[in-house]
Amino acid sequence: MRHTAFRQRMAEEFGRVRAEMLAQDHVFSSLGGRTVDQALEAGASTKEVWQAVCEAFEVPTERR
Repeated sequence: MRHTAFRQRMAEEFGRVRAEMLAQDHVFSSLGGRTVDQALEAGASTKEVWQAVCEAFEVPTERR
């Protein structure tokens, strides 16, 4: 998944403002204690990060 598609999915699921806040501020244990932005910057795949977000916020399977 490309970064632009990832950001679009985040915005569709959480709203643009909340998605940006989550990416910057929410620390995910499944991402090694990093935020979305930190994990992506460190080289994690967008697919891995999206899965972590979906698990943490219980996104329904049909929207994953």
